[in-house]
Amino acid sequence: MTAALIGFALVLVLVLCRMPIVFAMGLVGTLGFAFERGGSAFDARGLKAAMSMVGRQVTDTAQDYGLSVIPLFILMGLFVNKGGMARELYAVSNAFLGHMRGGLSMATVLACGGFSAICGSSLATAATMSKVAMPEMRRYGYSDQLSTASIAAGGTLGILIPPSVILVIYGLLTETSIGKLFMAGIIPGLIGILLYLAAARWTVWRTPEAGPAGDRVDWPARRQALRDVWAVLVLFFLVIGGLYGVFDVAPLNLTFSPTEAAGMGAMGAFLIALARGGLNWTGLLEVLKETSFTTAGLFAVLIGAQIFSNFVNLAGLPDALIGLVTAYSLSPMTVLMLILVIYIILGCVFESLSMLLLTVPIFFPLVTSLGFDPIWFGIVVVVVVEISLITPPVGLNVFILKGVVGDVTTGTIFKGVTPFWIADLLRLALIVALPALVLFLPNHMGGLGH
Repeated sequence: MTAALIGFALVLVLVLCRMPIVFAMGLVGTLGFAFERGGSAFDARGLKAAMSMVGRQVTDTAQDYGLSVIPLFILMGLFVNKGGMARELYAVSNAFLGHMRGGLSMATVLACGGFSAICGSSLATAATMSKVAMPEMRRYGYSDQLSTASIAAGGTLGILIPPSVILVIYGLLTETSIGKLFMAGIIPGLIGILLYLAAARWTVWRTPEAGPAGDRVDWPARRQALRDVWAVLVLFFLVIGGLYGVFDVAPLNLTFSPTEAAGMGAMGAFLIALARGGLNWTGLLEVLKETSFTTAGLFAVLIGAQIFSNFVNLAGLPDALIGLVTAYSLSPMTVLMLILVIYIILGCVFESLSMLLLTVPIFFPLVTSLGFDPIWFGIVVVVVVEISLITPPVGLNVFILKGVVGDVTTGTIFKGVTPFWIADLLRLALIVALPALVLFLPNHMGGLGH
């Protein structure tokens, strides 16, 4: 346990020294594994075993069929962006809410939630919606604080509302049903949208000039806006419906695995983007290139995390933590609260995926041994990770937004986003106190999902 804790501390130190997380986890994991095998980090026998483990881990990850779902969902999200569906979602949200004080901010949150349902990436949601919503909010005189905060916070929904790449990775790491994780994320995602709407309303209640009312849209225009989002609904129905057996009726008799659902979604998004003229040869090459680079980065971090996880497991840290909990007779809820505090602290230093990959192999055996449901814990972890996306100093959504908008300081965005992460803390408290909010849909799925 001592060696594992030292290794964990070394990873933190290396990350704080600006070493990329993939190299920090890979280096510490390799040397730690060699130490455990040979009694020294540089023992020849231990290094040979460590190198063998690293080579096997790289090969196994590259050949894992289950991981093919990741590039397919990334590809789908990029095609969705090319198809212009974000603008349609924003238009329909604005048609119904834009005339209210703070309505454009609330429309942005709703559009982010809808875009998340066909994208699966928080960073992509934040980057896309900033291009769509920011000019409109500035046109109506919205403050930069409220405008950027609603985009940054709304973007976090991308890793919770299905399909979600983060939930896919959690499911693969813990061998938990991805289909049930997707279903479990729906109610917490909707609660998140409602609380974000409340945060926007609270902001304009305190500072009315931050979100002036826009123009009221008549009902014929609203109906037209609703008709324009057909592509979004079709794509969501294709992916989620196929995953949960909607097409498992004669004569189709089709039920998709997560990988098949991602493939169908990518193909559907490609055809929609192509039919709308949003895709040419240059755009297609850009999408394929970005998908390759993003997937390579994710796989590199995943391999580094698995190398570190092998060291931690060999050192016996998960078993030692279970032993400590038993020895001190800590209640399950006390242990969970300690884990959540650790997550919130780590969220101030690590980006979301790295934090997930670093901690889940350590905490998952502990929480399941205490009787917590693995699906519920997955949603709890993702909600905590969502909070880290908008909290200083490493709020990735904030920095993505800063990069896209350019003329707004990160301090302005962090100040504006405060009511939204307070709403996130409230949502976290709700799903911890009421696990049924997470487990109701998965428990009523029957045999559906994979």
